[in-house]
Amino acid sequence: MSEAYEKMKRPPASVLRKIEGGRMSGKTDINPQWRYEIMDATFGACGIGWKYEIVKLWTEQGTGGQVMCFSEIKVYTKTPDGWSDHIPGVGGSMLIEQESKGLHVSDEGFKMATTDALSVALKMLGVAADIYAGRWDGTKYRDEPTGQKADDKTLAAKKTALIDWLQADPPVFTDAQRKYAEDAIASNNIAAMDKAIDGAKKKAVEAKA
Repeated sequence: MSEAYEKMKRPPASVLRKIEGGRMSGKTDINPQWRYEIMDATFGACGIGWKYEIVKLWTEQGTGGQVMCFSEIKVYTKTPDGWSDHIPGVGGSMLIEQESKGLHVSDEGFKMATTDALSVALKMLGVAADIYAGRWDGTKYRDEPTGQKADDKTLAAKKTALIDWLQADPPVFTDAQRKYAEDAIASNNIAAMDKAIDGAKKKAVEAKA
């Protein structure tokens, strides 16, 4: 598993919401803005470290006058040799939907379809992978590998150590790294906390050199 995948696979609980009602009831919804934030923290700003292009937008006729809309996109990340091969994604949403008072036309259908397409492509890079794999829902871990689920004392020690680094003067974290560390603490993500601590130690050593 790549370092980028490991970094992006588990969203903090603060960006998750349990879906109530409907066909998706019981599933976990992810705030889409978090996906872009973690991509920024991992690869750099959109358009510089990563980018996407809309390949195609189209509609399909449904039943009873309903219309579905779809978006096909390509995502790229920056590599030392230039832009990567594209990662494809296709998403969909309702453009015209039957509601209790009749047909409703959404002016955000294509935007939601594109957001959906981005979620499909970005999960191939590891974004929110633990949600899709059913290993994390924001409240508890499932099928945690041996040694990854810490007891209360170990978890507290990790948090304390990382908080000490967050409070270091001069600072050892960039703004993006600080947010990553704070999210790791909020979601009790041991692997992410270890990674943030290791990064802080390396930065401190480099500063003394």
